[in-house]
Amino acid sequence: MITWLRIGFVAFAISALTLVLAPVQLASLALDLKLRRRIPRLWHRIVVRLVGLRIHVHGEIDRRRPLLIAANHASWKDIMVLGAIADVVFIAKSDVRQWPVFGALAKMQKSIFVEREQKRRAGDQVNEIATRLADGEIVVLFPEGTTSDGNRLLEVKSSLFGAAASAVPHSPAGVVHVQPVAIAYTRIHGVAMGRYHRPVASWPGDIGLLPHLVGVLKAGALDVDVHFGATIDYDAQSKRKEVSAVVEHRIRRMLVSQLRGRSVA
Repeated sequence: MITWLRIGFVAFAISALTLVLAPVQLASLALDLKLRRRIPRLWHRIVVRLVGLRIHVHGEIDRRRPLLIAANHASWKDIMVLGAIADVVFIAKSDVRQWPVFGALAKMQKSIFVEREQKRRAGDQVNEIATRLADGEIVVLFPEGTTSDGNRLLEVKSSLFGAAASAVPHSPAGVVHVQPVAIAYTRIHGVAMGRYHRPVASWPGDIGLLPHLVGVLKAGALDVDVHFGATIDYDAQSKRKEVSAVVEHRIRRMLVSQLRGRSVA
């Protein structure tokens, strides 16, 4: 009974928060105000507390621009976690537009939607990402292209780094900074989370969104460790596959270390 009361309270609080902030965000989007970048962060910071996510940040986000963050992806919660840490914009699959609730929120955060199946639109989509990077926005890319089970890093797709290459000519310094980030769900109620319990936090996609959301709220407090790694400079001489390989190596190293409870140098 207490669990369902908590779920009801959280749902009501998030709905109320969204109803208050949504009109301000929509007005900021219409007028293209800088406030549109800050409101989503406020929303995420409050929501992660309501949901029960405790974020532990290791390292710091690079202060230089243009900045492309490349992070592993285990759950929709990754978006809330990164959104609570910094003013960021996400690259999302086009079908996210149609998701209930999350689709509307993604639009209000001005996410960049990509249609990977339509190659004829690839150029326009890459150009939009490049423009947003050049404008100083921090763009988040999940280079695995899908969600994992939270225990490992899937293969990183080098083609997704085309946006960094396209943004290089628009950068005053002729470089785009690519920062690897590892997101690890490590504890539940303060107790270390093993690989068999980590699906409580991750969302591979074969479970319905609503049942998974209810499961997360039932689980209670979840600890997530976010490690910001050393930045890679992508310039005109850089090769996507080489940069992709370095990013993959660094994310995997940080992720494994966090899951094993070790510090990363």
